[in-house]
Amino acid sequence: MNTKVLTNPRFIKKIEEISEQKISDCYQCGRCTAGCPFARYMDVPPSQVIRFIQLGLKDEVEKAQGPWFCAACLVCQTRCPRGVDIPRLMEAVRVLHLRAKEGLLDVETINKDLLMDAPPLAIMSAFSKFTY
Repeated sequence: MNTKVLTNPRFIKKIEEISEQKISDCYQCGRCTAGCPFARYMDVPPSQVIRFIQLGLKDEVEKAQGPWFCAACLVCQTRCPRGVDIPRLMEAVRVLHLRAKEGLLDVETINKDLLMDAPPLAIMSAFSKFTY
């Protein structure tokens, strides 16, 4: 019988340390996903990412593209009846993902025309998400 271990206390603790959120505060009401303007673009919506974290499913969390779509608009947080700061959780997922890899964005390989034409905020956002 092939059973998957559903708890990974080290992973859960690391997410909680980085985000400064207690993952067990979420009781899976789904309001975060219902209010998220980007949920329809996510393969794994916010409530499901949180559930994966609660279960310690590190591989599923790392595979999810949903946390990368989070715009930190705070709609999810304002809708959360428990006050969970979901954008901070999504950022913690991204941080752990980036820490596990070599730098993902090499400045030398960026198209120079893109650097000249892109809004500065877009460039800064990319650097904060794709580098460490």
